[in-house]
Amino acid sequence: MTIKENYEAILSEIPESTNVVVVTKYHTVEETLEAYEAGVRHFGENRVEGFLEKRAALPADAHVHFIGTLQSRKVKDISEHLEYLHSLERLSVAKKIENECAGPVKCFIQVNVSGEESKHGLHVDDVADFLESLKPYKKVQVVGLMTMAPHVDDEGEIESVFVKLKELSNRLALSNADNIQLKELSMGMSNDYHIAVRHGASFIRIGSKIMSKE
Repeated sequence: MTIKENYEAILSEIPESTNVVVVTKYHTVEETLEAYEAGVRHFGENRVEGFLEKRAALPADAHVHFIGTLQSRKVKDISEHLEYLHSLERLSVAKKIENECAGPVKCFIQVNVSGEESKHGLHVDDVADFLESLKPYKKVQVVGLMTMAPHVDDEGEIESVFVKLKELSNRLALSNADNIQLKELSMGMSNDYHIAVRHGASFIRIGSKIMSKE
């Protein structure tokens, strides 16, 4: 199947309101441009070098999301182009965004709902205080929460992670501020996006399921 066929197959399975961030970190500029021609407008990169390469190659109406862990010292390298950050979990990064970026950055707070030691993200109980600490940083526009479910076969275990993030978002949205509007949920990847969209995912991250031509 072609990238276009893969992309359209995913779109046919999800609500129209769900944004598909196509992860292109393992793919060339040529393949990324092929995805753009297929209709993709949201792209995901997890390294600064890849982010800058794809941003330079793609037309202006494409959105390149930074989906990996961003070190505070690297913020300045992408400050002119950073539009979406899916992994905010440290105040040092927020401070750099405030000082280095020209305009506001749409940020998702990364939450480690599953509690796995191998995963980045804040503990569920620490998110409220972290949001409070972000209120002075007006360029940090918190649009929602992000999590990754464990790679397990038990759909019930995966589902519980997405349910908990949705519940946390609903609870914390009661204390929204000018730069904190919890309206979006970034959750779900190639193996579990169908579960995530059932629980309100507005951004899903899909890589090989779209970019693989097998």
